[in-house]
Amino acid sequence: MSRLSVPVPAKVWERTSEEIYIISRTNDVNNTKIRDGKMDIKTFVQEVDGLEQWNPLMKGEFPMKAEMLEKEVFPAFQVQMPSLEKDVYTLDEFLEIVKNHPDLLAVSVEKERFGYMVNDTICEYANVWINGAMVVTVNSESTEIEDIKKTIKDLGLEGVENINYLQAAKRVVGMIDKKLAN
Repeated sequence: MSRLSVPVPAKVWERTSEEIYIISRTNDVNNTKIRDGKMDIKTFVQEVDGLEQWNPLMKGEFPMKAEMLEKEVFPAFQVQMPSLEKDVYTLDEFLEIVKNHPDLLAVSVEKERFGYMVNDTICEYANVWINGAMVVTVNSESTEIEDIKKTIKDLGLEGVENINYLQAAKRVVGMIDKKLAN
């Protein structure tokens, strides 16, 4: 990837982050992560030729109002709504609700990402630790499907399964009985 890349801004050369993904036994279409006290939910739009399109569904920050949890967050998990006793919840209080919910799990995700630009697609190679299990990932993002397909071919990744972080986390923690991609 680095050999194929055009120069990219220094701010994307190398980035690290610590995140918490909230995974649900009953949901495979909404991807929820928390980073730096901010929640980001993306929703699956469509799959074309094995490539996935996701769009933002919700952005929020902790402390978070119970109303937002009731109307946006828990419906995205597609689980039974727990009873909320307070008007506002801190991140720790929210994570305690998740911990006590039978269909939800908070998963620690640490990422060490390296950014590139190949065939006019935004690319990334990453070392990712999902609850301590190391996974190596590669991605290519663009609105132009043919550019992504060319990048996949140029990287020698044709035939490699394409899965998202939500599916990878579910596989690592055993919520899905399937091995990770090849």
